[in-house]
Parts: sequence; structure tokens; C-alpha cells
Amino acid sequence: MQLTDTTPITLGVIGAGAMGTGIAHVAISNGITVKLFDSQAEAAIRARDSIAARLAKRVQDGKLDALHADTAVSLLEPQEKLEGLAGCDVVIEAIVEKLEVKSAVFQKLEEILPKNAIIASNTSSIPIGVLAAGCQHRDRIAGLHFFNPVPLMKLVEVIPGPDTRGDVIQVLMEFSRRIGKVPVLAKDMPGFLVNFGGRAFPTEGLAIVHEGVATPAQVDAVMRDCYGFRMGPFELMDLTGLDVNYPVTRLVHESFFFDPRLRSTPLHRYKMETGQLGRKAGRGFYQYGKETDALEEEERFTATPVQKVCVHGDEDKLIDLLLACNIGMEPDDDGSSAILIAPYGEDVSSYAANHGLDHRRVIAVDVMGDTSRRVTLMYAPGADETLRNGVAARFASERKVTLIEDSPGFIGQRIIAMLANLGCEMAQTRVASIDDIDNAMRLGLNYPQGPLEMADIYGVGRIYSLMEQLQRLTGDDRYRPSQWLRRRAQLGLSARTP
Repeated sequence: MQLTDTTPITLGVIGAGAMGTGIAHVAISNGITVKLFDSQAEAAIRARDSIAARLAKRVQDGKLDALHADTAVSLLEPQEKLEGLAGCDVVIEAIVEKLEVKSAVFQKLEEILPKNAIIASNTSSIPIGVLAAGCQHRDRIAGLHFFNPVPLMKLVEVIPGPDTRGDVIQVLMEFSRRIGKVPVLAKDMPGFLVNFGGRAFPTEGLAIVHEGVATPAQVDAVMRDCYGFRMGPFELMDLTGLDVNYPVTRLVHESFFFDPRLRSTPLHRYKMETGQLGRKAGRGFYQYGKETDALEEEERFTATPVQKVCVHGDEDKLIDLLLACNIGMEPDDDGSSAILIAPYGEDVSSYAANHGLDHRRVIAVDVMGDTSRRVTLMYAPGADETLRNGVAARFASERKVTLIEDSPGFIGQRIIAMLANLGCEMAQTRVASIDDIDNAMRLGLNYPQGPLEMADIYGVGRIYSLMEQLQRLTGDDRYRPSQWLRRRAQLGLSARTP
């Protein structure tokens, strides 16, 4: 089958849930006839009516031409039986994420469709080769993974199985472009590209909370204000739902033979098992719909602000921050003032011990991210509480402040390093091309940069050093550096170097 911008095409969509309805919506909006089937009676008709209402609202708001909306709705044909898809050129399955159910549908489609028709699955995590294993014509089966909400998310993952023909992939890539999406070619593996690469963000946030370093609100605030994410990991998990996020996390972890880099925490499972699923349940990592709701618990510091501090080390970014906040600096340690440091990948306890400093007076400042809106401060066990709070109060007069307990890599350094490291591992194992890895993370998860781009922005050598420090100080292979990252750091190359 050849497909151009003008080739007439009839698309079949199985499943009238959020994903199937979204796929039908974007297809008819781009002039493609869609036959929509759902096993539940009337579901396809309700989906058509829902799409028609959304298009009508866009017309009412002056965002869409009325004729275009009417034409689009006329292209959507609800079907009462699966056999109604018999004349389709491409069929996309978007039903429940259960292998046995999907496999049964695929085998039934083989009986209904002509031999040149393409069968695609919107599965988010089940390998295409596994789905196709029971079929007779596996060469026409592939993955076409959209993201929710489909009309808004630009990314589509195109996944060939072990037997998929090259022309099938070419058609699906062109079809994706025709409906206004950006396709990326992903390796057939658990989680594919985005759901595999997206494990680092939530699981490292969970690890930080599990260790008692910070609260979910603190983690989210730092990642938004200092590292440019639209949402922190806990906000994102609440939005997508723990009933979606946790099973995928567990599947990917188990599928990769329990690689610690993909490990989650007991809190993750607990939220799932107790029904605290996020926004859809009214409660997840945050409460929703009550007067006490607050996604950001801003800290208040009532201590007397310090006027001067001592600085240890020669980190220019720390000096610049102190000058910007009008905080005075003692030329030498006077034996009583707070000692400010700016470590990368090291906690206060280790830094103070290694440099012979009075740990009670040492306060660490994260200067790797953007400090123009928020400053992250960190202290060691046994810190002088009055001095610690005085430093926090002084910064709080100029910036928002997040005060956390001791942790190698603060919050942001840890999460950024894990994101970049997993991106490098994806490049190393050829999950996708370098460009597709970065594009997928930006478009599929709304990250401010792709993971390989992050490594370059923050410094490949620095990211490698962070991972080494984290692994050494924690003794946990969760922080095992990717060989892709190591080689490029040692050679002074960009993380995007093939």
C-alpha cells in the first residue's frame, strides 16, 4: 500500500474510550474517513456525539470553520459490529491493555480485513511481537502509540515488530504526519520509547521522598521553578493517574530483569493499592476539590535573617547568587557564621567531613539550576537550627526557598542526572535514534529538553560525575552510569555524538 497526502484512506478504530475517540477525532479533522467500533453498544455513537460537540464548541469560539466541522463529523461512521471494518485500509486497536483481549481482536481482524490492510495497536507497553505472535500475517502488524489527550499531543510512536514489513512502517509514518502528528520510530520493547524513558522522572522523585529528603510539594516546586518543567513528578503522576503510572513502572522494571535504575518505591505501590489514584479519585499525592488543597506548600521562615556568610570553594554561581541577593560575605571563616557551599552530587555530611568543616554551620546551595525564582538549601544532621533558619530567612527575602535534608545531589541534580543517564542508556541500546529520543521526551512528556539535550546543557562531564558520586555515596547501582555517558564524558564529546 502506498500513501501520499492525497491518497484516499479509510481508517478503522476499535475502542471508543478516550484514546480511540481521540484518534478518530484527529483523523476526521484531517479529512480521513473513520469507521469506529466498540464492543459496548452505543459507545461509538456517544463518541461521535462527543466529538461533534467539541468541534461545535470550537466553531462557537471562532477557532474552526463551520463547514470544516460538519464535514469532519460526516466522515465518522459508528459501526455496530467488528465486521463493519472490513473495507478499511488501516485499523488501529485502542482497547483495554490486556494481551489476551488484544490478541483475540487481532486474530479476528485477520479474518475480516483484506490481506493488504494494516493492523496497528495503540498499546503503551506490550511488545508488538508478542501481540502478533498468534497471527498468520505478522508482517502487516505494527504499533502506533498515541498520547493522551490525542488532539493536543503531537507525538506518535511507530513500532515495528520482528516481522513487520518496511512499507508498513512507511505508511504509518506518513499517516501520522497526515493527521498532524510527529512520528518517531521506536524499538519493540516493554514501554517502547516514552514509557521506558519516562521512568526516571517519577521514580527518582519517589526515591527522594522515600528517603525523607523532601516532600512531594517541595520536589515539584524545585523541578518547576529551577529546572523548567511544566509539572513536577508528583503533579504529573496525579494527572495521568496512579492506575496508569504504577502498572507501567512495574512492568518495565520487571521486564528489564529488575534493573535498579528502573526501580520504584513502596509509596508508589501503596497509593495504587489504596485507591489514591490522583485527580480522578480526588486524592493522590495531593488532595483535590477541598479548601485545603495546595499543590505548593510554601515554607515560611520567621528566624532572624543572617547578614553575612562565609563561602567555601570557588563556585562562581554561588558568589553571583549571593551578590544578587545582597548577602554579605566574610573574607575568612570567623568561626561562627554559616558556611555556604555549592556541591555537585555530594551531600553536606560528606563535603564537611572531606574538607574538615564544622558541619553544624554548613549550608549547601544548589546552583546547577535556575536560582532566579527559587533557591534550594540543604543541611547536615545536627545542624545549628538557628543558623540554618537564619540563612533560609535571608534568602527568602529575595527568593522562594526550599529547605531540604541532606542528600547527594539535592533534588534537581539527582533527577536531571537520572533523566540524562537513562536517555544515554536508550541511545546505547538503540531504543531509537538520538533525535527521536529527544523529540519523544519533549513532545510526549512535555520535558523542557530531551534527555540527551539535558546532558549537553548541564554538562556531560558534570552529569557523569554526578552519577559516579551518587553511586559511590549511596552504594546503589540505581545510579550506575551509562557507558554511552561515560565514553562521551571521558572524550569531552556531546551526549548526542553518534
